Amino acid sequence: MDIENLIINIKTKLLKNSSIQNIKIEDKTYLHLKHATHDKNRFHIKLTVYSNELKKINKVDATKQIYKIIEFEIKNYIHSIQILIN
Repeated sequence: MDIENLIINIKTKLLKNSSIQNIKIEDKTYLHLKHATHDKNRFHIKLTVYSNELKKINKVDATKQIYKIIEFEIKNYIHSIQILIN
């Protein structure tokens, strides 16, 4: 899977969740290209999730909810993920 399709899949899955109003996804893979563990088929992404509901719960629980929704992508295509909840 390429990064564009990964972003579309993640955005689609997360926006189906009624508690998430919007999401911004940034590809940060370029920051890690020279790392010894770099795999061209796994990406580094930054998610900025806009959700009034997720802001009301603690960060660990909010992150767990996001991980559960995109579990497949994390296991198969994501090397590193940064999540900000706004």
